[in-house]
Amino acid sequence: MDSLLGVTWEEKLVVGDDTAISFLGLEGARVLGTPWMILWMERTSRNAIKPLLPDGWDSVGTVVNVKHLSAAGMGVEVVFRAEVIEQNGKRVNFRVRCDAPHGIVGEGTHERAVIDVARFAARVAENAK
Repeated sequence: MDSLLGVTWEEKLVVGDDTAISFLGLEGARVLGTPWMILWMERTSRNAIKPLLPDGWDSVGTVVNVKHLSAAGMGVEVVFRAEVIEQNGKRVNFRVRCDAPHGIVGEGTHERAVIDVARFAARVAENAK
């Protein structure tokens, strides 16, 4: 596999009903939920390297270490960024970040393992026995 070091990718999302928390009770308190922020950080990282992998290969998340630093309310457009900062064999480490017009929403690191999907599926099936 070629070096992925320095690869970057970004994706945008408008905070809406499907990505905002609802448990605080007030409509004005609805903000981007941490689980969705992490999901989009992982998704952005995967999409950064997927086109560069051989056919039949993909990646799965293995480590997430992020901080949710500020709130992004309903209707706010946030930008997720991922940059490959380290590659050790099939382990790829990313710097991840989520920004809104007011500043940083979240940032941290994320690790993904590059996998042969067919071999991975076989191991999953074996584990299910």
